Amino acid sequence: MRINIAKSAGFCFGVKRALEIAFKTAKCGKKVYMLGEIVHNEDVVRQIEASGIKKIGKLNKTKSGTLLIRAHGSSLNTFTKAAKLGYKIIDATCPMVKEIHRIAKDMRRKGYKIIIIGDKEHDEVRGIAGQLEDKALVIDGINNIPLRKIKKFKKAAVVAQSTQNLNAVLRITDTLKTHIPDLVFFNTICKPTRTKQDEVKNMPLENDVMIIIGSKKSANTKRLYEISRSLNKKSWWVNSKDEIKPAWFKGAKSTGITAGASTPESTIKDITSYISSL
Repeated sequence: MRINIAKSAGFCFGVKRALEIAFKTAKCGKKVYMLGEIVHNEDVVRQIEASGIKKIGKLNKTKSGTLLIRAHGSSLNTFTKAAKLGYKIIDATCPMVKEIHRIAKDMRRKGYKIIIIGDKEHDEVRGIAGQLEDKALVIDGINNIPLRKIKKFKKAAVVAQSTQNLNAVLRITDTLKTHIPDLVFFNTICKPTRTKQDEVKNMPLENDVMIIIGSKKSANTKRLYEISRSLNKKSWWVNSKDEIKPAWFKGAKSTGITAGASTPESTIKDITSYISSL
């Protein structure tokens, strides 16, 4: 059986950068804290905690603490509050997410209502919305568009969570255009996400079985799985070799493997080796 691994599988630039900053910060010899997980992957989180960085649920007063801002970014309120409480702030927000922040703030200053297409409870979406003084409208699906509310908008700017499915985002945007006279759309889905999604639109058609690797908390991995599953029912989403069932590969001549942006290379190799051994 052939095993074909996607060229884009695994860490994206933003995750690599955030981890480099995190490990470098951990060596500074001071107490380093993080609000939540640096990325959505259990193996990576364990590595971060092993380096000495402590995950906390809320900010407390400190004299020498350092706060590491995660790859997903944070609200302006978090930065302000952390500074007032005495934290030194190290910002590991992905530069592509920072660009979404800049666009949202710039368009709001120009008088546009801000609409974010993304998962309402996702850290990145909360961070984008948290850049604004007033409330942004978050839409998480074509069936959840609040038509009564958007019909009151004279002008609006749309940004997308960086790991969204482009086709789904465009469907929502097309609907918004029919109700909002002045609508400006910014395609803020990052290039690594688009590359991964483009690959996974072909691989399920070229392979008998598809394995998508990543945490169940990972939004971008979820999109890869959804696209793959829609094209090939023999698509399986796993986070470790322990979740793999040999029966999946019965009669298969080829298996395609891809992985989310926060999946370590070691996990991909571990799973590939296990499938090879079957």
